[in-house]
Amino acid sequence: MAAGSRGLGVKQTSSGSARTTLLRWASYLVFIPLMVVVTITCGLLSLVCSLWDRSGRQQHAVAQFWARLMLRIAFSPMTVAGEVNLRQPGAAVFACNHLSYMDTPALFGTLPFQFRILANHYLFRYPFIGWHLTRSGQVPIDQHSMRSQVAGLMRGVATLKSGMPLLIFPDGSRSSDGHVRQFMAGAAFMAIKAQVPLVPLALVGTFELLPMHTYHLTPRPLLLVACDAIPTTGMTSRDAEALTQRLLTSIADAYYDHSQLQRPEMPPASEAKVFSTPNPTLAGPA
Repeated sequence: MAAGSRGLGVKQTSSGSARTTLLRWASYLVFIPLMVVVTITCGLLSLVCSLWDRSGRQQHAVAQFWARLMLRIAFSPMTVAGEVNLRQPGAAVFACNHLSYMDTPALFGTLPFQFRILANHYLFRYPFIGWHLTRSGQVPIDQHSMRSQVAGLMRGVATLKSGMPLLIFPDGSRSSDGHVRQFMAGAAFMAIKAQVPLVPLALVGTFELLPMHTYHLTPRPLLLVACDAIPTTGMTSRDAEALTQRLLTSIADAYYDHSQLQRPEMPPASEAKVFSTPNPTLAGPA
């Protein structure tokens, strides 16, 4: 019996290794080239739409189409839990943990409304993607300068006050190990300054789909958990740190309820490469 069990274990290991090799070559030869073609095509289409689309509605529709195609190519269907929490009556800050390059298509293809993102400024330099980000009114932020960080956050506040929802990754960088890391206070700061709700989002599965420093896909079902919105009415910028911790707890609770990872006692430090964390009070009282 023991020998048979060992033989079965070897067979399963060989089968798993063969599947991994197959997926790697499928990614290199099929999935990734298709994604590049789709990104270039949709980037050009978004650029054309921007010639007359001042509202950004058509460009956002193109981005949603791109995102859903990316998920289909990756054979990674999305399920949403707590969908009612996505239906906010006005603008809100939607804050999500950041695990993978696939987070952006996962969210653009799933959130059922037009929104803007707060994105690292270097993304705006890339062809096609950068063109879409610039022409569709997304908000750049430079994490290497305190002055630029505050300016980016204030542009985000202006976007919210105009009635447009905003999406942000409060950890500031993809997670290298799949764990939810400590958050920066920008999401809480913008929600407080604009006096709009802060909606925690927990994304599960994209780390396993495309981890950091890998270039091949491992298709799997994905899950987005939309948690209860946190109201900010009456809060001031002095409450940003406490609100950030509440946001982190809400996202981590939802994430580890559905993730295969064991929750650490303390959230690991953020891996974002920032010059310094801006003081929420620098932009004045709420």
